[in-house]
Amino acid sequence: MYCLTMKPSHEKMILELGYHPVGLGDKNFSNKFLSDKSDNNISKKNPYYGEYTFHYWLWKNQLDKMGSEWIGFCQYRKFFTEYMVSEKNISFKNLCGAVLKNIPKELDNYDSFIGEPFYINQFRFSKFIKRNFYKMISNPSLIFFKNKRNIKFHFDMWHGNGNLNSAIDLIEGDDREEFRHYVNSKVYFSPHNMFICKKSTLKKYYEAVLPWLNRCEALFGFEDLKGYGLKRIYGFLAERYLSFWFKKYTRYKEMPIFFKDLSDFSEL
Repeated sequence: MYCLTMKPSHEKMILELGYHPVGLGDKNFSNKFLSDKSDNNISKKNPYYGEYTFHYWLWKNQLDKMGSEWIGFCQYRKFFTEYMVSEKNISFKNLCGAVLKNIPKELDNYDSFIGEPFYINQFRFSKFIKRNFYKMISNPSLIFFKNKRNIKFHFDMWHGNGNLNSAIDLIEGDDREEFRHYVNSKVYFSPHNMFICKKSTLKKYYEAVLPWLNRCEALFGFEDLKGYGLKRIYGFLAERYLSFWFKKYTRYKEMPIFFKDLSDFSEL
């Protein structure tokens, strides 16, 4: 399990969790961290790609050499757990006991694990109005029917109107129209670009998502991406595609994701 962070101070805690620390960004990390900056890399794109610059590095430099059957990804403030954890003020010791460290034998027949669904149509009405007043009042069905607030609608509101549809045009093969139907019909997705899968599955996923993101650069570039919702558009595109791809191509199981920032344990 790789745990991605932007803070060198998280090193000890990530190692105590039993995970491999990955340092992203411009800060100075120790040699115990993996990085996206060596060998064949696109680390300069990290402000736009987010964690996918590490995924690219892993794909190009390490994946074929790895002996692990299962490979997973979490973040310094989001973790997979085997069961729902409700304790918000959890101790670090209890966090160590709650996070997923091994695939239970009874779940070994799955190919992948993704996060439990994030329902985007449950946002407060006022939040949608504040984000795009004209779009809401010009289409009253968005106000009265929550099933109209699908993945595409949400992406248009937060990451640029029409951008998702234009990006989908660059997907190759049958996935193009199947993914388009997916984002126009689903009101939820598995969030945060977190997943666990078998090595053979990961290679196929990389071969699908990373070339697509590269093609999208001809559409969006980098210089005109202003504000968080647009600047990280490549990571947000991958986040939506992840849910579609793993559900189409793998035997998947949805797992709880627990939010706890390791910085809360800075005294350690």
